[in-house]
Amino acid sequence: MPKLPAFAFDIDGVLLRGRKAIPQAKAALSLLQSHQVPFILMTNGGGMTEAKRTKMVADEIGVAIHESQLVQSHTPIKGMPFDKSERVLVVGGHGDSARECAESYGFKDVVLPVDLVSLKPSISPHHAISPHNLQAWSRDISSSIKRPFSAVMVFNDPRDMNTDMQIIQDVLNSEGGVIGTVRRQRSGEPTVPIIFSNNDFVWANDYPVPRFGQGMLRMCVERVYYELNQQGLKSTILGKPFKVQYDYASKVLASLGVKGDQNVYMVGDNPASDILGANSYGWRSMLVRTGVFRDEDAEYAEALPSDGIHDNVLEAVEHALKAEGV
Repeated sequence: MPKLPAFAFDIDGVLLRGRKAIPQAKAALSLLQSHQVPFILMTNGGGMTEAKRTKMVADEIGVAIHESQLVQSHTPIKGMPFDKSERVLVVGGHGDSARECAESYGFKDVVLPVDLVSLKPSISPHHAISPHNLQAWSRDISSSIKRPFSAVMVFNDPRDMNTDMQIIQDVLNSEGGVIGTVRRQRSGEPTVPIIFSNNDFVWANDYPVPRFGQGMLRMCVERVYYELNQQGLKSTILGKPFKVQYDYASKVLASLGVKGDQNVYMVGDNPASDILGANSYGWRSMLVRTGVFRDEDAEYAEALPSDGIHDNVLEAVEHALKAEGV
């Protein structure tokens, strides 16, 4: 009897485009379930709880998926050695969903940029947050405004980039993490650490041309930081293609019963994240044409897949199962 492989799927451009299921996604996942082949979803998306994203994806595709099968870009923060009683600035995502997510990880004092704008609108004089949303999403932090931040965590793409950029720089260059202060010395070491949860420069939705992602925000933050400090910003980056993400995903696969000698196939649409990360980690890799990748990009791709370029996720899964004798 052949040894079963395991699979890790990117979401955007592989299973979904925008909020719509790619036509072959249901058949691909159903085929794996019929053979009891374990799989996880490994996305550089984020900004909401794992439970909410799992439900959204499962409902759209029409296949049962458990939240334990999902690794978002910021999921590894769960296990990082932070003092979760300290204040953190969490950036990105729609509304206050990123706060809900950070609190689900155990953080007790989560501040969003909208909280600071609500308290002091001049912190971002050209902000694009409506009065209704300010009231709906913000929390009153007036009594604790001098409490220092211990970290900045970017959970997802910015929705008001000017505001997020301004407030991130305010905290990184503050005196002791206190908002509204400025440190005296320039340094490549920010006052508090900053974590970017992914480095994707572009991603695929239902628009025909790829859209900019969190990687663009990181570039902008780093450039502005350099202008202020004349030194490069030291930061931590999570998500694919970085090893920290694959280490975490491997633990999730192990919890599903996957052994170290089983082949793991990464199915993605982005050579610079999905394919580069899988190849570097020793996984098999397959690229699909339903997302950001175009055949004419292959000559310049950061990495090429070990197991071919396929029209869609179902074709990729069938190819891998055949190769494994399943």
